[in-house]
Amino acid sequence: MPAYKAPLRDIRFLMNEVFDYSAHYKTLSIGENADADTVDMILEGAADFCENVLSPLNQSGDEEGCHFKDGEVTTPKGFKEAYNQFIQGGWQGLSYPEEFGGQGLPMSLNLIKSEMMGTANWSFTMYPGLSMGCMNTILQFGTDEQKNTYMPHLTAGTWSGTMCLTEPQCGTDLGQVKTKAEPNADGTYAITGTKIFISAGEHDLTENIIHIVLARLPDAPAGTKGISLFIVPKFIPTAEGTVGKRNPVTCGSIEHKMGIRASATAVLNFDGATGYLIGEVNKGLHAMFTFMNTARIGTAVQGLAHAELSFQGALPYAKDRMSMRALSGKKDPDKVADAIIHHADVRRMLLTQKAFAEGGRAMIYHAAQLADKMTDAMLQGDQAKFEEYDDKLGFYTPILKGFLTEMGLESANLGMQVFGGHGYIKEHGMEQIARDARISTLYEGTTGIQALDLIGRKVLLSSKGKVVREYTAEILKFCGQHARNKYMRRFAWDLTKICAQWNALTVRIMLAARKDREIVSSASVDFLMFSGYAMMAYYWAQQAAVASEKLASGNGAEVPEFYKAKIKLADFYFEQLLPRSQGHAESMVNPSRTMMALDAEHFSFDY
Repeated sequence: MPAYKAPLRDIRFLMNEVFDYSAHYKTLSIGENADADTVDMILEGAADFCENVLSPLNQSGDEEGCHFKDGEVTTPKGFKEAYNQFIQGGWQGLSYPEEFGGQGLPMSLNLIKSEMMGTANWSFTMYPGLSMGCMNTILQFGTDEQKNTYMPHLTAGTWSGTMCLTEPQCGTDLGQVKTKAEPNADGTYAITGTKIFISAGEHDLTENIIHIVLARLPDAPAGTKGISLFIVPKFIPTAEGTVGKRNPVTCGSIEHKMGIRASATAVLNFDGATGYLIGEVNKGLHAMFTFMNTARIGTAVQGLAHAELSFQGALPYAKDRMSMRALSGKKDPDKVADAIIHHADVRRMLLTQKAFAEGGRAMIYHAAQLADKMTDAMLQGDQAKFEEYDDKLGFYTPILKGFLTEMGLESANLGMQVFGGHGYIKEHGMEQIARDARISTLYEGTTGIQALDLIGRKVLLSSKGKVVREYTAEILKFCGQHARNKYMRRFAWDLTKICAQWNALTVRIMLAARKDREIVSSASVDFLMFSGYAMMAYYWAQQAAVASEKLASGNGAEVPEFYKAKIKLADFYFEQLLPRSQGHAESMVNPSRTMMALDAEHFSFDY
């Protein structure tokens, strides 16, 4: 397994030189806490914890997995000790209010911390990661009593949280939820039902687990309009805020999975468990989307994380492995063969990994600024501003989640490919990265679901193409600013063309959907992937613009070689990866009939 090294140079480049996080923090009500020294201390501290505590447990945790016995789950060796270090460091409360024991720092710092943790050990990171969605939901929709009961413990990390949506009969289609919530005389509810695929649903890391559960009241309307949201703790808190009696919510089993084996994925049985309504009756789905958006951005980070880790494993191997001579002549004449990094095809794989990792990081770090603005508006009670940034983030979220996880999976597979047969062998750890990466395209809404959310809900229904027009207008403004720059001109031209194409494709699908309703579905994944390649191109152009300016002025914080590498990688992205978008463009405008023409019974091989 590659030993993780936090890419602090790239992180600082994006924070300080591309997105000017320092100026951004000054626009936030809590931004004064995020001064340069504090931010740097956090980055260094997180890097140290991830490199020296979490990374060494990644492969051993996968090999051992979680243990299940009599309803109890034990995490792999070293996890509990690592988690205790995590809470002692105050890492869980980094971006949560000081009144609950947090450090009151912007949410973006939490996301950057999570990126490092997730790259070092994704399975471990899921335990505190699920808590964040729980905390965000309680912060936004909980009563003062609920906040005071749960937030101090969740902020400290001594309690953790989950999201309980999925049931055996439904995942994406939450209108089918059957879990019941019967009102009790004391104002609580008796929650009965089964939830499956519950990440961190049961474990031994915290003294309590707070489940956020979707359930249906007896008189609730059918479908999604009749779902309410409940807080269901594993142990009911006492009046003093400590752990009280055991609630009848039990773990029936844990799943045996392809990857993320050190993360417990539980079947949870609620047998008349005491639940507390959060938010309004029958409006649970609205509140849950707070949780889900948090989780989806977190999952987008997984795409970047696996691309980064796989690259960190593949690069040293490519420099050390000797095989054949380079086509352009000997590169290592004193050795029996040349290192495989001198072969163009191996470079293609390494550069693809690096381009997706660093391009994905840029996309997420900009989205993190929007999340800061949204969170700040919530803390200030400014609903209009909250909704403005929530809408902006809503356009980003399916692209980030859908596109980056697909690219993370591709990058993980490329890492194995660089190793050849050795990549298939467990000891090198490359196959684990590929196995761990696979889930990212599935949970928190599959790529297909993200695609339908993007084109169906965000682009067509909600905005009639306006979100694409507004976003491409931002890109075109950037192009106008750099059109006279000799180096940037080609990027500006390519981006101008793809913006025009993006808008044209949106209109074509919108018009075609009037007669061919299925085209919304048949075109959706191609539309998402096209959007992803176009969006990443914009962020690579931004990085190239900054890098070229820093080289020209000589006032960059990094050595010249760093900026030269950025420029060369931007060139690679535009020449080798952006052209992929054209295949998606061609496919998405074709009618749906070829997908729908074959009768269902004729899919069988056995007529």
